[in-house]
Amino acid sequence: MLKIALFGTSADPPTAGHQTILTWLSEHYDRVIVWAANNPFKSHQTPLEHRVAMLQLLIADMNTLQRNVVLEQELSSLRTLETVEKAKLSVGEDVELTLVIGSDLLNQLPRWYRIEDLLRQVQLLVVPRPGHGIDESSLSGVLHQGGKIAIANLIGLEVSSTAYRENKDPQALTAPVVNYIHQKHLYECQDTSKKKI
Repeated sequence: MLKIALFGTSADPPTAGHQTILTWLSEHYDRVIVWAANNPFKSHQTPLEHRVAMLQLLIADMNTLQRNVVLEQELSSLRTLETVEKAKLSVGEDVELTLVIGSDLLNQLPRWYRIEDLLRQVQLLVVPRPGHGIDESSLSGVLHQGGKIAIANLIGLEVSSTAYRENKDPQALTAPVVNYIHQKHLYECQDTSKKKI
């Protein structure tokens, strides 16, 4: 049975940490499907088309032997359940789908749209994020709702999209993404607002 990882990310911007996760997933799954998502629990500062373009650059810059990481933006939906249903139509029924989430999202899961239906259709893989431990009560809640859950044995990089937007640390990003940001003049409004304060 084909094992497919589903990984949606806000990608605002996608970081070297995202690339590390994708590389790890590519080594553990037959196929990794990625998309830039509009998370209803976050406010986005960059239009989706730019986040998609940066995510594509990040994937193209990956040095993996398998070449099994693909961007399928058409799967993106405000509701993860709808994304999973689209994925099933795209890849067929005889697959094992694993939804990949960061440990920072674990406590949001109970508020997700039709979470019980979602948990019946996918396994969950939680990727630990620095500064966001695994919340045991949220983990128990997912298991109680019938979820099948695993924790990735992966130590993520101490970088984040938020930290980049706030501090402009170029080490947090890959060179192609940095170049794209400069070409498109993204994230400049934050610098302007800080100078006015």
